[in-house]
Amino acid sequence: MTTGADRRPFIAGNWKMNLDHLQAIALVQKLAWTLKDAAYDPKGVEVAVFPPFTDLRSVQTLIDADRFDLAFGAQDLSPKDSGAYTGDISGAFLKALDCSYVLVGHSERRQGHGETDEVVNAKVLAAVRHGLVPVICVGETEAELEQHGTSAVPVAQTKAALAGVAAGTPVVVAYEPVWAIGTGKVATPETAQEVGAAIRAAIAEALTEEDAAATRILYGGSVKSGNIAGFLRQPDVDGALVGGASLDPTEFAGIARFPKHVGV
Repeated sequence: MTTGADRRPFIAGNWKMNLDHLQAIALVQKLAWTLKDAAYDPKGVEVAVFPPFTDLRSVQTLIDADRFDLAFGAQDLSPKDSGAYTGDISGAFLKALDCSYVLVGHSERRQGHGETDEVVNAKVLAAVRHGLVPVICVGETEAELEQHGTSAVPVAQTKAALAGVAAGTPVVVAYEPVWAIGTGKVATPETAQEVGAAIRAAIAEALTEEDAAATRILYGGSVKSGNIAGFLRQPDVDGALVGGASLDPTEFAGIARFPKHVGV
């Protein structure tokens, strides 16, 4: 069975609604060069960027042409495959651009666009249909934390998102406490571990023990190079979903180089 030591750490940068395609090219180039100068080992840590839709083709072309050791994904997708859905983006389009991943259920989508657990589940299934690995975002607001306690909301969201997903399907789960996104507040490594372990148990219940052991669980919420090592020392935290800090290639590269600080 897969163990924590077998799960390749995953550092993912969510650019949100920032950077046009020309700025995206400049950032990816600098990120790749900074990682190379720092002797980044892609076998030890996977690094991925999640640009806006309008940047994806430029990022794909650059990564392919220069053979950068970077993965990339999209920030969202439609639950539908095609049709009269103005403004939506099909998973088929993302797969045609060689995206490996897609964010699903980010708190900004849940809150700002009214995405329910049912919508998130439909998007997860759409991603899987098109061979994309969904990065399922779960997390609680401060009010939900006070009402339900640690891990209850992210566990329920994880189970709902995985409904109908077949055993053996690769997924990533990102725990992002809503109260820590862009606020400067950070969950403690111990809290991230507690929730990560509960999410892994939920994956085992929804899929299988083998799937739970193989799934990478990320922490997100005001992650920086100065605090990443504490989270990655936890046995059930396998990486980070980074927001604002991913727009600074030097800082993001510093986060990706966390093994130097963890001592592994």
